Amino acid sequence: MTEKTTRIVIFAKAPRAGFAKTRLIPAVGAEGAAELAKKLLLNAVDAALAADIGPVELCVTPDLSDPLWQQLDLPQQLHYSVQCDGDLGQRMAGAVQKVLAYGEQIILTGTDCPMLNVQRLRDAAAALNHHRCALYPVSDGGYSMIALNDFDPSLFSDIPWSTEQVFPMTQERLENLGWDWWQGETLRDIDEPEDLQWLPNKRSTE
Repeated sequence: MTEKTTRIVIFAKAPRAGFAKTRLIPAVGAEGAAELAKKLLLNAVDAALAADIGPVELCVTPDLSDPLWQQLDLPQQLHYSVQCDGDLGQRMAGAVQKVLAYGEQIILTGTDCPMLNVQRLRDAAAALNHHRCALYPVSDGGYSMIALNDFDPSLFSDIPWSTEQVFPMTQERLENLGWDWWQGETLRDIDEPEDLQWLPNKRSTE
């Protein structure tokens, strides 16, 4: 069987003050939160490209007409797309369906988890050779990454995103589907002020 190309798709908000990482504003201010969002975004891009798994796509909001995207000096080899309308689940589902329709498999992630480094991305891609799904849970009850070579809408619909129920509900949906899936170790996102202690000293490519 021919091995499929694995595409890493990174969901990213423009790192603008008052728009990105707003839950960190009480700790670092609006400009500080935006600067951290920029560093996390660039870190996620660096790790994805260094993993050398396949194409890396930045799926953005707002769209690419926003001048901030041109100011970030992003690597030339990135591909770009725009998040579709709807809640987070609908936007994630849209990205997954688009990639699978091209005959590729997908690693879908955001920019909040600097612990999602090169080796962990490679491990997730390797897991897709033997499983329909791979996940890295995070300590707050969500997940930092979902990798898929198949699609079912139940994985993205009627889930209370940004709550501690996300990962348990996703596990339950996978079990109901009868899918075999792989789970990596529990990581930590940078979402709330108390999460700032988990910012690494080194980049995810190291």
